[in-house]
Amino acid sequence: MRKTLAMRLLEGKDVPYEAFTYSSDERDAVVVAKLLDVSPQHVYKTLVVVREYGKPLLAIVPADRQLDLRKTASVLGEKKVKLATHAEAEAMTRLKVGGISPLVLINRGFDMVLDERAKRLEAIFISSGEKGINLRIAVSDIVELTGARILDVATNKPA
Repeated sequence: MRKTLAMRLLEGKDVPYEAFTYSSDERDAVVVAKLLDVSPQHVYKTLVVVREYGKPLLAIVPADRQLDLRKTASVLGEKKVKLATHAEAEAMTRLKVGGISPLVLINRGFDMVLDERAKRLEAIFISSGEKGINLRIAVSDIVELTGARILDVATNKPA
């Protein structure tokens, strides 16, 4: 397996991780969880959110939940936010949808939030920055590396 930018970042900082591969044709996080044989509660997707003012936001939420835009705007103290289209997300991140990783986008002009459900878990799976490769990494390491704020931003209803 070829090393992704996220893997090189983690290795350079001596942060332990495990890499898992799956079909790069797949980008639905719930399906990815099935392919990895783990609960969708452990696989997190990274969504690009556009704000009226300020930096764009990366919202990292469980595969089995949806980003709640009203709740997200409220916890950020903003009137409204919107989910970027696939084309906007790819243009803003220079990564393909299904391969957007907060680890690759550190210091690239994004604020980051991690849904609070992650606090209940020791480790989660996130994209490596390339479709077809997810990384299992400790939640504490993700927060420390990305500076993500842990906030309640996902729906209570499964996606």
